Amino acid sequence: MNELINMLPAFIGGIVLGILFFGGLWLTIQKALHSKKTALIFVGSFMIRMAVFLTGFYYVSQNSWQKMLVCLAGFLIARTIITRLSQKNNHPENPLMKEVRHEA
Repeated sequence: MNELINMLPAFIGGIVLGILFFGGLWLTIQKALHSKKTALIFVGSFMIRMAVFLTGFYYVSQNSWQKMLVCLAGFLIARTIITRLSQKNNHPENPLMKEVRHEA
């Protein structure tokens, strides 16, 4: 039980890092769609997101491979959450209705 309590901050840290990383990626894509400097936005965003990600993983893991794995699990869960949330925002409620309207 004590081991589980010691791993909880690493798991929460992984979720926070994942939200920052993938949420930042989603915001970057939204901004780059309407910009003339797309490459600069993508490269700058990538550098910032990787710096935050690597620094966060370094501090959360505290030289423990077990904590790093737990942090990675939280990171991947956050990826799934952000992916599902961004897909809901981009698709209409009923995609078949959109196709029918375009045919008529």
